[in-house]
Amino acid sequence: MNNRLVPILIGLMAILYIFIVPSEPLAIKVTFKLIPMGLIIFYALGRLPRSPLPALRLIVIGLFFCMLGDGFIAFSFVAGLGAFLVGHLFYLTGFLKMSRMTKLRLAAIIPIGIYSLIIGSQLIASLSEAENDALVTPVIAYMLVISLMALSAILTGNRLAIAGSILFVISDSILSWNMFVSDIVYSDVLIMTTYYSAQFLIAKSLASIGELAKDTQPYRNQ
Repeated sequence: MNNRLVPILIGLMAILYIFIVPSEPLAIKVTFKLIPMGLIIFYALGRLPRSPLPALRLIVIGLFFCMLGDGFIAFSFVAGLGAFLVGHLFYLTGFLKMSRMTKLRLAAIIPIGIYSLIIGSQLIASLSEAENDALVTPVIAYMLVISLMALSAILTGNRLAIAGSILFVISDSILSWNMFVSDIVYSDVLIMTTYYSAQFLIAKSLASIGELAKDTQPYRNQ
């Protein structure tokens, strides 16, 4: 399929899921939720070079685990969270293998850390107040991993990967805040538009980030 057509299909199917498909029956809703991610994975595979670096394959695997998370979270929050956590670990590893560390990029750990501390402390307080202590540890672990994932994307210097990772953090922040702290107006629309955009940008980054990694490959072990 033409790679120019796939992004259009991704956008159309995302709009269909977000604005048109009803919430019941759940099986139909989940099926339509997975279609854009399936297309994003297909698009990502099309962005890979003929002999992709192992790091690029890790990112594609991360996309797959996130798609699993999309399905699992409809039935079990913890199972979905676990699948997304694994996906972020694959993203994190892949991005780190293609990182080009500078002092300026490494300094991004400061705003990421402050943001995570602010959001995380409020989430933990809300979970404890609601006597949901069993979720505190999984949520802390997930926030740590997604924060490191965003930092690793920044260390690559790739704008698409950076934008995708930041949108992912925003999407999950809206989701968790809406679930555990207070209701957010149009939360479903905000969560899914930022989420699909994040995954698409990460998939789109594979071509340019792969070329960049090839340029630095002689100087680092992959």
